[in-house]
Amino acid sequence: MSKRLSYMKIVVIGGSGLIGTKLVSRLRQLGHEVVAASPASGVNTITGEGLAKALAGAQVVVDVANSPSFEDKAVLEFFETSGRNLLAAEAAAGVGHHVALSVVGTDRLLESGYFRGKMAQETLIKTSKIPYTILRSTQFFEFLNGIAQSASDGQTVRLSPAFVQPVVSDDVAAALSDVALGAPVNGTVELAGPERFSLDELVRRFLSAKQDTRRVVADIHARYFGAELNDRSLTPGENPRIGPTRFENWLDRSIHQG
Repeated sequence: MSKRLSYMKIVVIGGSGLIGTKLVSRLRQLGHEVVAASPASGVNTITGEGLAKALAGAQVVVDVANSPSFEDKAVLEFFETSGRNLLAAEAAAGVGHHVALSVVGTDRLLESGYFRGKMAQETLIKTSKIPYTILRSTQFFEFLNGIAQSASDGQTVRLSPAFVQPVVSDDVAAALSDVALGAPVNGTVELAGPERFSLDELVRRFLSAKQDTRRVVADIHARYFGAELNDRSLTPGENPRIGPTRFENWLDRSIHQG
């Protein structure tokens, strides 16, 4: 891991969320000054409130914020408005590295409003003058319950049998930490878990372990956030970074934790 500075001020946008909380903790343990920025801490990328103050003196900004609404128009407006405001504030503050968390397959799933929003965010980053690194991650293990909920119709869960290669949130935070402390690549890095599963089988195993009696049905036309999937849709290309945590280890932990 190459460090440009032994000590940096790093602002984490979305610092109170699942990934943000873990990333803030990890970077602070490494001795950096970290601002956990979110509307709750008075920093709002939609209105611009608190941005200039939070970014003053920062070398790196890591954006892990997510849209509060997944409705097509709202999600696009969130990523476009937030992206523009944040990048303008970074330019004014002289930030040297913009890091953003995105999703593997974003450019292949543009029939989905959510992925159109993420694509708009990535485009803003690439066309700004600020050096950047985009970390595209596969789905998180922690989202499996939400995926099951969104695909449920009564006791039936209808999901695509397409391949996925999910990763645990701790490994996402670790990868983001490495990226934030390294030099900008002015490009995209992919992150995935160590194993591939068909999406329906993965959720079936998850629900079974949780003693959830819903029945998972494989359906090649089942939509994932509005898009039909194939085996390339959500899986990484060549030479992704691989998180070490296996699904069974996470599942075992999550069952024992509640």
